[in-house]
Amino acid sequence: MTMSDTDQTGAQALRYSIRREAGGIAQWARESWQTKPWFRRARWALGALFVVWLLAWLLIARNLPDAETLLDYQPNLPSVVRGVDGEIVHRYERERRVELQFKDLPTQLINAYTSAEDKTFWSHNGIDATGFVGAVIDYVSKIGSGERAVGGSTITQQVAKNILIGDEYSVSRKLQEMVLATRIEGVLSKEEIITLYLNEIPLGRRSFGVQAASLAYFDKDVDDLELQEMAYLAILPKAPETYSRERNYDEARTRRNIVLDQMEDNGHITVAERDAAKAKPLGIVQGRRESRSADAGYFLEEVRRELIALYGEDSEDGPNSVYAGGLWIRTSLDTELQTAAQNALRAGLMRFQNGQGWSGPIATINPDNGDLTAQLASSYISINYQNWRVGVVTQRSGAAATVGFTNGDEAPLSGLPDALKVGDVITVAAQGNGYRVTSVPTISGGFLAEDPGSGRVLAMQGGFDSRLGDFNRATQAERQAGSTIKPFVYAAALDNGMTPATMVPDSQYCYYQGANLGEKCFTNFGGSRGGGEHPMRFGLEQSRNLMTVHIAMDTGMDNVVDLIQRVGISEGRYEPYPANALGAGTTSVGRMANAYSTLVNQGRQSPQSVVDFVQDRTGKVIWRSDERECTGCNMEEWDGSPMPRLRPRGRQVMDARTAFQITNMLTGTVQRGTATRLRDLDIPLFGKTGTSSGPNDAWFAGGSPEIVVALYVGYDQPRSMGGWVQGGNTAVPIFKQFVQETPGHWSGRPFLAPEGVRMVRIDRRSGRRVFDAWPSDDPQSAVIWEAFKPDTEPRRSQRQDEIDQMREMILAQLRRRESGGGPAAPRNTNSPENFVEEQGGFY
Repeated sequence: MTMSDTDQTGAQALRYSIRREAGGIAQWARESWQTKPWFRRARWALGALFVVWLLAWLLIARNLPDAETLLDYQPNLPSVVRGVDGEIVHRYERERRVELQFKDLPTQLINAYTSAEDKTFWSHNGIDATGFVGAVIDYVSKIGSGERAVGGSTITQQVAKNILIGDEYSVSRKLQEMVLATRIEGVLSKEEIITLYLNEIPLGRRSFGVQAASLAYFDKDVDDLELQEMAYLAILPKAPETYSRERNYDEARTRRNIVLDQMEDNGHITVAERDAAKAKPLGIVQGRRESRSADAGYFLEEVRRELIALYGEDSEDGPNSVYAGGLWIRTSLDTELQTAAQNALRAGLMRFQNGQGWSGPIATINPDNGDLTAQLASSYISINYQNWRVGVVTQRSGAAATVGFTNGDEAPLSGLPDALKVGDVITVAAQGNGYRVTSVPTISGGFLAEDPGSGRVLAMQGGFDSRLGDFNRATQAERQAGSTIKPFVYAAALDNGMTPATMVPDSQYCYYQGANLGEKCFTNFGGSRGGGEHPMRFGLEQSRNLMTVHIAMDTGMDNVVDLIQRVGISEGRYEPYPANALGAGTTSVGRMANAYSTLVNQGRQSPQSVVDFVQDRTGKVIWRSDERECTGCNMEEWDGSPMPRLRPRGRQVMDARTAFQITNMLTGTVQRGTATRLRDLDIPLFGKTGTSSGPNDAWFAGGSPEIVVALYVGYDQPRSMGGWVQGGNTAVPIFKQFVQETPGHWSGRPFLAPEGVRMVRIDRRSGRRVFDAWPSDDPQSAVIWEAFKPDTEPRRSQRQDEIDQMREMILAQLRRRESGGGPAAPRNTNSPENFVEEQGGFY
């Protein structure tokens, strides 16, 4: 017999033995069922238990979420916004949440919660048997009464309820909670469970978690809480909306003291500590400090819009949503510049409004729709300006009226305009025992400050106050550019053969528009038809329309609008009409600031940005505005090679030399042109004023090598502001105040010329080269330094009589030499004293 035969015989014997034993067991079971009653009862009981278990699994446990999801659980967290200095300036939040780690939680705070909610937390497996029995008895006793029974939930059960299954009030939900609690205890440690609980528990005042509640109720971080404050927070899970109301403070204090007793019973505090804590008041504050360090509503709304476009708004939109993703956002907001921008624009708008009477209500509420102050509260209209408040007129009888506020208070109102009526939403300022009517300017405007080297927006003000409306005039308003467009007309001319010294006629320009439109003629501001010829610089400094039209038409309007589009002033491409060379086309404050930044940055333009970078909740950078790579920047050790350098930001959209020529010419606008109000600031500035037809808009754009600003003032529905209005008297003072309020941001650094620019002395009135005089500090000096591209500077010219005189001197010397009438003039072997000037001036 082979080995294979032996194995086969053994396997057959084993199968036979198993069948014989199984048959014996089955035979025994049949006999026991027939002869033994206890056996039948046992089988029925086991079957019933199986059926109960199966039903319980089907009805309660089958569809429960997996407790292991808590290992990767990420709560909804607000997104935090930081300014350019790293300080927190805002939070995008609908719920107040701050996530802490276990090590950040004070021990006595944990003890307060376990004493109040689950004293056996550290020893049970998720279910407290004693508490469960008590809850069942309480539930049975309250059946049919309409009262809600005591939950009897452990902290682990509350984690299951708050995070996984919700707060439905039913027996099945309670059983699900218990099943999940035991599963959670098998997945998470006690430290992880208590941390989840203390970060997620709803505690009133829109606060979730102990850190958010600590700020909401006591304006403190958790590690600064006193014992009695910790005990108060521990009573809130039971009834946060009850214990947080002022009328229930006595009840809250009683409940707090019970928690202190429980802490002492559990050995967490001494009797003396308990008694000292009981003697102290609740100490609840009525409002928490604002995290925002600057009133930057327009800027922050622009950031919010961009982030929502990237990541969505709520958790359903993805893990990095604005209101749930816990993002950390570093912005370019400079709070000092922002405050100055707001102050300056507001002051300019108020100056314009003064003497124009009441501007009318901000909004109107219908008294037929119920309580006026309640309607006002739901409108979220407010204001942050001096001591002003927003209220609604609740009564008006002749010369008497009352104003109501969102908190329900009412007060007498004075300074009543005739048109004021019940339901008008107005601004008021405190006066005596009441309030007087104030007036929000009907005129508005936009202001934006930018770092020209990077395109980062440093400050943005899109109107008088973002609380009155979120329309951002710095980015969303399309306005006629007016004369702020002219530097780019002149830049196109410089690119096409002209120079700052080119003589241009200041005379009427007419052209035929076709049979339907006929002939169109242009004039200077105020209707002047001009006269004579002047250097190009003069036309830009004095904003001469006729010279600009001549320059544009000689350059070619197609070339002009191409450059305007290239620097981003126009969203599309302007039509090549001469009127667009004078600013008839529309643009925004943001686009104009970015275009002027291109001039300062020697023709290189960076995309405008309000966000520097975004980090997710773990600190990983998930987006950045500066995407340049720096090869070798993160080497562990220096390898001896040259220092790695980033490539320049942005892209070259203009000739660097042309950009500097325009910038240099625009410094003359400040020194002796339309922006001379800025001259006494005594720092290097460039800029251009603008006034659109009407005049509907007053503009200024310009700044320094570090900061470029664009701003306008005008009505939201464009209409004339009055014939006296110009960019120089309406917009320039706003920029001037902005500079005066931020002296530390203006270094006085001069504008630097790029390679290939020659600085030549010229007569600014005639455009001719000068060799026998030097520029002075006098703004009206006839001699100035002008910037030229190589071989474009004016050539030296001499009067004919000087030439004739020199020729006669040479001829006389030759005659003497030929006649032997004296020695020849000695040869001069030295270079002439004016050699450098003869070779073209100082570069």
